[in-house]
Amino acid sequence: MTPEQVKRYGRHIVLREIGGAGQADLLAARIAIVGAGGLGGPAGLYLAAAGIGHITLIDDDIVEISNLQRQVQFDSADIGKAKASVMAGRLMALNPDVSVTAHKARLTRGNAQDLLSNHDIILDGTDSFESRFAVNGAALALKTPLVSGALGRFNGQVAAFDNRAAHAPCYQCFVPKAPQGAQTCSEVGVVGALAGMIGSMMAMEAVKIITGAGAPLLGRLYLYDALGAQGRTVSLTKDPSCPACSN
Repeated sequence: MTPEQVKRYGRHIVLREIGGAGQADLLAARIAIVGAGGLGGPAGLYLAAAGIGHITLIDDDIVEISNLQRQVQFDSADIGKAKASVMAGRLMALNPDVSVTAHKARLTRGNAQDLLSNHDIILDGTDSFESRFAVNGAALALKTPLVSGALGRFNGQVAAFDNRAAHAPCYQCFVPKAPQGAQTCSEVGVVGALAGMIGSMMAMEAVKIITGAGAPLLGRLYLYDALGAQGRTVSLTKDPSCPACSN
């Protein structure tokens, strides 16, 4: 690392669990973020600050005024602009060590593998089950770890799936099909600060997986109740009848 990088990442380097070797791994890592909104925004900001070598952003949406209550990577001047492009500029301005590729595209089952290939970790911050299932299918096919986040009202959750291991559960072991009557944040509401908390936790899980620090949430689900300021972690198991990963 250069002297400037030693200064920039000094707070990581002095951590025994990360150190210089772990920071070098972060600088060499490639992460794909699907969804540049409430979860992908804070996750991307912290991953760029951490020195992730390359970040790919995938989002087909534009910035709307209603986004600004929680999507802190944007400001009022960005309204009407493509989220992926604006966020890419933010991340590169935050840290010139990071290269960013922005895809103004909707991820589907047809293009997911092409968009997500050659990454070390995939972060899913989308808000539709169709997109989540497409991401999960590609992550399984590519054998790439997946970090998934979700939120609504005052509740959030984060889980990680080790798609490199045949015995490990995948996202659809947890959610085999879209729940009937599932509602979006625009319908039920969401407190803005919660998006920052869950998105930051997704970034934390990615850092742990890359550096080997601590115990990542691989095969586990963390549930957070913001109103009660309470959280709990539950274990996930592989479903032998899973529509995505069962043989």
